Amino acid sequence: MTSSTTSHDAGGPRRPLDGIVVADLSRVLAGPYASMLLGDLGAEVIKVEGPAGDDTRTWVPPVRPDGVSTYYTAINRNKKSIALDFKDQTDLATAKALTRRADVVIENFKPGGLTRFGLDYASVAETNPAVVYCSISGFGSAEGASLPGYDLIVQAMSGLMSLTGDPEGSPYRAGISVFDVMAGLHSTIGILAALRHRDATGRGQHVEASLMASAMSGLVNQTAAYVAGGVVPHRMGNAHPSLFPYEPLPTADDDLIITAGNNAQFRKLCTVLGIPQVAEDPRFAENGDRTANRELLRPLLVERLKTAPATHWFAKLNEVGVPNGPINTIGQGVEYAKALGLEPVVTAGEGERAVPVVRHPVSFSATPPRYDLAPPVLDEHGEQIRAWLSTPTETTTAAPQEETR
Repeated sequence: MTSSTTSHDAGGPRRPLDGIVVADLSRVLAGPYASMLLGDLGAEVIKVEGPAGDDTRTWVPPVRPDGVSTYYTAINRNKKSIALDFKDQTDLATAKALTRRADVVIENFKPGGLTRFGLDYASVAETNPAVVYCSISGFGSAEGASLPGYDLIVQAMSGLMSLTGDPEGSPYRAGISVFDVMAGLHSTIGILAALRHRDATGRGQHVEASLMASAMSGLVNQTAAYVAGGVVPHRMGNAHPSLFPYEPLPTADDDLIITAGNNAQFRKLCTVLGIPQVAEDPRFAENGDRTANRELLRPLLVERLKTAPATHWFAKLNEVGVPNGPINTIGQGVEYAKALGLEPVVTAGEGERAVPVVRHPVSFSATPPRYDLAPPVLDEHGEQIRAWLSTPTETTTAAPQEETR
């Protein structure tokens, strides 16, 4: 297997996935999100796009000042782009050469869709038995293989939308493509586990993830309510089925999220609000009692909360360790993360191509993520990648280099 030792690796500490080559045949969100996370950790990600490019290049608004879709920008840093038309025999041969050299292949075509091109797992593994090949679909490769894998459809069919929205209103989608992101994360976990297995055995394998399987796992306590308890959860607005208080509550001005998750926190909440006797009331002393009697308890809390603004209670409750927080806009959320020292915004690339992006979500004490490459222009590295693939495997120890570095 050809490894990657890129020139920009010399500029900092070695990263966990240095030397791993990823052929990313995926598009839109789940696959590109997974490959971006791998790229942040040192993998050499080669983004294979059709002649028209990844769909998200055209998903606007919003756009950056240079006209590039912010959706595309969000999930495509640390990659090199090559445009290939699998219906063209020369381009198909290039794609096959790439999969022969790759440590990892990621694809999210409809199950079986790459078989006719000889780019399915069985075909790739014939010439590259050590490959870790990750397939991402909407509903798996069995009876759900023909179903379209859109996040919104999975939100509906998994049951998530039945939980989201006002109890008396219509079901709502989540504000992000939550199961695309989960499937990307689960794919990343699967790829890393399979690479670990390959390190031990020398053998690759086929890793499969789907949005629907990610939904079943990601709905955690809600799917468990049905599977283990025979209970079908329902919409409760912002309320929690098993905890109270655990929702927005009104103050003198804005709503404040208050999450007293145990008896000690509830006692502290009542003390700060000036109603310590409520915590001793047998109707509210235990979490199960508070949940069952939430309609009795809520007005007692709201009466006190409405005597002061949200900022007042936010400070007072934080002082005693009662979890709470305001309902921010995205902008306020980013700025608050900055104030906490989380450094949520980093720069990918250098010079005129530098782009502000949201940092990798995990910190490492010895092998921090880096952000060497801005999201690529379509086919930006096509010539470079073809030149690399044309060199004999035996003498090639590096994936395509950035010519300017």
